[in-house]
Amino acid sequence: MKKVLLIGLIGLSLVGCENKKGAFIKTVETQNDVPTAVKKLIARIKEQKLTYFETIDHSKNAKNVGIRLTPETVVVFGNPKMGTILMQCNPSMGLDLPLRMLFSTTYEGKTTISYTNPEYWSLKHNIKDKKCLTIINKASMALEDLAQAAAKK
Repeated sequence: MKKVLLIGLIGLSLVGCENKKGAFIKTVETQNDVPTAVKKLIARIKEQKLTYFETIDHSKNAKNVGIRLTPETVVVFGNPKMGTILMQCNPSMGLDLPLRMLFSTTYEGKTTISYTNPEYWSLKHNIKDKKCLTIINKASMALEDLAQAAAKK
């Protein structure tokens, strides 16, 4: 009986591994290279009147210490008004703000854009306030829009 129960639990855990719903990290594939996709995102950020903070080139930093890394860049940006409201709901939101998108290329040449799924914030930071949940929903749609815009050829 114990073996059957153990096999059943292992089976259920493996089935859950492929479930994309509620994933903590959202990933969008792009046919652009990292520099092109980054430029497209920054242009879209400015177009949307969001605040662009900085770009961090992990590959360049790795090269500076003598280590090879495939193209990997993070763009940091946000909406200070909405971010401030979220931090008022729970100051720990400051751990996830400002927003970031990661652009990376595998050794096989596949380039992706990844970001934290804002829906995860409500769990991670125990957000239950309706106003903050509405902002999180808007952030989710906005990040998807930004990623798709950066991914377009």
